[in-house]
Amino acid sequence: MRDLPDQIETWFAAQGWQIHPHQRDMLARAADPATLLIAPTGGGKTMAGFLPTLAELSAGHHSGLHTIYVSPLKALAADIKRNLTRPVTDMGLPVRIEDRTGDTSYTQKRKQRADPPHILLTTPESLALLISYPDAPRIFAGLQRIIVDEIHALADSKRGDQLMLALSRVQALAPGLRRVGLSATVDDPGAIAHLLARHPDPCAILQADPGPDPDIRMLQTDQAPPWSGGGAAYAIPAVLEQVRQHKTTLIFHNTRAQAEIFFHRLWMQNEDALPIGIHHGSLDRAQREKVESAMVAGDLRAIVCTGSLDLGIDWGDVDLVIQVGAPKNVKRLVQRIGRANHRYNAPSKALLVPANRFEVVECVAALEAAKAHDLDGEPRGPGPLDVLCQHILITACAAPFDADALFDEVRQAGTYAALPRADFDACLDFCATGGYALRAYDRWQRLQKRANGDWQLRDPRSATLIRQNIGTIQDTDTLKVRMRGRGAPLGEVEEGFAASLTPGDTFLIGGQVVRYEGLREMTVEVSRNRGREPKVATFNGTKFATSTQLSQRILRMFAQGDWPQLPAHTADWLALQARVSRLPQQGRLLVETFPHEGRDYLCAYGFAGRNAQQTLGLILTKRMEETGLDPLGFVATDYAVLIWGLRPVTDPAPLFDRAALRDGLEGWLAGNAVMKRTFRSSATIAGLIQRSFQGQRKSGRQATFSSDILYDTLAKYDPDHLMLRVTRDEAMRGLVDFGRIEDMLDRIEGRIDHVPLDRLSPLSAPLFLEPGRVPVVGAGQERLLAEETEKLLAQAGLA
Repeated sequence: MRDLPDQIETWFAAQGWQIHPHQRDMLARAADPATLLIAPTGGGKTMAGFLPTLAELSAGHHSGLHTIYVSPLKALAADIKRNLTRPVTDMGLPVRIEDRTGDTSYTQKRKQRADPPHILLTTPESLALLISYPDAPRIFAGLQRIIVDEIHALADSKRGDQLMLALSRVQALAPGLRRVGLSATVDDPGAIAHLLARHPDPCAILQADPGPDPDIRMLQTDQAPPWSGGGAAYAIPAVLEQVRQHKTTLIFHNTRAQAEIFFHRLWMQNEDALPIGIHHGSLDRAQREKVESAMVAGDLRAIVCTGSLDLGIDWGDVDLVIQVGAPKNVKRLVQRIGRANHRYNAPSKALLVPANRFEVVECVAALEAAKAHDLDGEPRGPGPLDVLCQHILITACAAPFDADALFDEVRQAGTYAALPRADFDACLDFCATGGYALRAYDRWQRLQKRANGDWQLRDPRSATLIRQNIGTIQDTDTLKVRMRGRGAPLGEVEEGFAASLTPGDTFLIGGQVVRYEGLREMTVEVSRNRGREPKVATFNGTKFATSTQLSQRILRMFAQGDWPQLPAHTADWLALQARVSRLPQQGRLLVETFPHEGRDYLCAYGFAGRNAQQTLGLILTKRMEETGLDPLGFVATDYAVLIWGLRPVTDPAPLFDRAALRDGLEGWLAGNAVMKRTFRSSATIAGLIQRSFQGQRKSGRQATFSSDILYDTLAKYDPDHLMLRVTRDEAMRGLVDFGRIEDMLDRIEGRIDHVPLDRLSPLSAPLFLEPGRVPVVGAGQERLLAEETEKLLAQAGLA
């Protein structure tokens, strides 16, 4: 199909638009089994994805579901519905468009199953729910196309794995299904195409004209950034001035807590009363929608936000993006920059605001990478088995299935293309029996084999419980926050934070200071209060680690020895480091040791990312404890770990022995809460633990209690259980990130530059101000206590 129907051509002409070459190419490839389109924001990529559908539906002969559009965000699905409905109405096309997300009413969802629209806009979770119904073959029978928007955002997560498994099921029900992936930001098009394709079918890759490079630079401020911290309060006057100079500004932060703090401080200095909003995933849906509506209407001059606005909602008049804090990842930075200026072939405008002195270096490295189109991305491992277990249960909810046929179907899905049969059978056995240690319990025996060899639900009533727990997003341990009396919902905070509050405490949420009144029926009740300095609420937001590629670019920058691209204060700091000690180098590990205020310090510059550096601190202090070095604590950042103790380290090389580090990790993990936390997440996804039961959501504490008992039971009686295997893999890759420690060891190949100093170095100084210090309970503390006891006895004349 190359030509548009007349009514669509006429509509384009009436808008004063010409069809872009990549939109024409999508029409030409309408019959291809899979197509990945990479086009810049504002380049009409969503319309390009839908044009073949609109052309096919314009004849009016199709009944039932024709196209499914899948988005990572509910808000994005609603936005596309708004933007697609207008041209369909203007053209007079006989097309019905509806969305189906977690916000859609039960009644509407039932109607959609009985009488599906031509175009359904949905999310990965809602699609997984749809395939779980017995009438799925009828719903999907006539499906022609599935469009996955912002596919890069799904490719790196379990949501993407779940979606590709759902696509393999839908493809079995609609063999002629064609797949379309859309994205503005892709670091490895071949990998995304591999994910999207139905294996072994090919996937075409279309690259649109990327348009002009963005106008991106550092924000100039009167005051230099502080040595540490993440708030960037020093930059608020300069940020406000930029807001005044632009129509609409998006101010991105890496965490929800940082967004709350910055919004509060911004508002306190907003003497012109500029209308500014806040938007993040822990705020109540009604609050988010209110901000979104005000944004669309042009009623806000700025919005402080997080990843909740990373993706392609068309805000129209956004003409500036400000990134507060180092972006940690070039791909994320480019995606956020694209939120400014949705006009094709017009450059997006963005400013970076480093929160501290080291982030100046990281921001400059990210700027250079963005200009060089050097996007970063970590390779994906094999498809996670907890997600596969959930998919097996979802399949059984719809109808009995043949294991061989399902295995072949699963192997057509993205990261599961190389799935060993043994792993599939282990997942099937887990779904059927719960595994060796749990076989005696009826509640985990969910599948049984029929006489003909097919598998089915042991109790058809369990389908309801399985459907209630579909999804891979773990929103555990949160409590709703409401105003007392009026009951207006504000959002949610973590249970641990709520437990730390006493009546009268104040904290920030939704940009306002509230006073904690009490906990009632698992809801935090608050009142308005503008009193003393508020606490900062903790939210389930991701703390990003600096990517491997960006870390290596920083090390290459250090090697220059002259830094004209850096502000003078930062260049002087690095030059002083080079004179006093040395700068970290690629392929080598810099370790400094020095005394300071009665303690002995070791600082290792691994540049492995926050999670890996944190893990390195835990393992190194454990090894130091075993060798009698009496460590007292450590603190970690993305680039270094600082350890302090009572004895000097004269030769750090043995501490970094690979086998010893791995043994130390194994010993530390065996009795650590990290494993239990990871187990709870994986076991919930796999269906071993239910977070929802008969429509009621368990509290985080209840879920933790039951998961901890299960973990201890399996660890004792069935250490080879599938869920423990999955847990270990997840912990190593995620929270612990040991893979990046091993990558670091591979890079340095034993080349350690040990620099003994008589005082702290310029590069280590910021770590002394870093929050999040981790104490080490061991011989060092006991020795300190003994010395203090002797002093007290001596003062009392008893020694």
